[in-house]
Amino acid sequence: MKRIDLNCDMGESFGAYTIGMDDEVIKYITSANVACGFHAGDPLVLDKTVKLAVEHNVAVGAHPGYPDLQGFGRRNMDCTLEEIRKYVVYQIGAIQAFCAIHGTKLRHVKPHGSLYNTAAENEGVARAIAEAIVSVDSELIYVALASAKEKVMSKIARDVGLKVVYEAFPDRAYTPEGTLLSRRLPGAVVRDARDVAERALMMAKEGKVIAVDGTPIDLDIQTLCVHGDTPGAVELVRAIREELEADGMVVKPTGEL
Repeated sequence: MKRIDLNCDMGESFGAYTIGMDDEVIKYITSANVACGFHAGDPLVLDKTVKLAVEHNVAVGAHPGYPDLQGFGRRNMDCTLEEIRKYVVYQIGAIQAFCAIHGTKLRHVKPHGSLYNTAAENEGVARAIAEAIVSVDSELIYVALASAKEKVMSKIARDVGLKVVYEAFPDRAYTPEGTLLSRRLPGAVVRDARDVAERALMMAKEGKVIAVDGTPIDLDIQTLCVHGDTPGAVELVRAIREELEADGMVVKPTGEL
């Protein structure tokens, strides 16, 4: 029976500002990627989000990004590989502490925003993140972008001794090269719940992504992500979960696939 993980980026509120619909989205997902305070989130939000995940039996993952609160981690930063390693270690440590408080274990690490996109294209950055993860806990899972460069990511994982799972985005448009269409371009975010649900089922069941020009792309996919700050995120993730389960898919966290 086909299994898939359904994850969401969460804990991205900050101080008096609320971003996302975490309290509602959490009901439909199996894994939460929790902001660690660099691109979004703060200690109070981090604590609340981990607690929320534990209450709903959702696996907790770290969502480390560049130190870019103002740009929400979506701007590229000229950081050295050593800086990236230490940024990731620091952020993993922050969320591990809150996991300990709430009696759960950190399951995975998924880079955020520009750091994530850079890792998909830059082997050095991808390796630096992998080395940071394994230096803290070799049992953590590295969530990487499903793309044409999966073989490079697989080699890095083998070299450092990490398990990797590959992720696709039902609510994001893809280029013919299998990469995410830039958010600066029209149509980058898919907002119709029915379209998103159908895309999710194709990704999970067939391992295919349809690019903006209609090109079908074969990708290795084990987890699907819906962005918590996408308008209508609750409706999107509910539609995805219902579509997957109606087709007989088993929706489980990455560590149980």
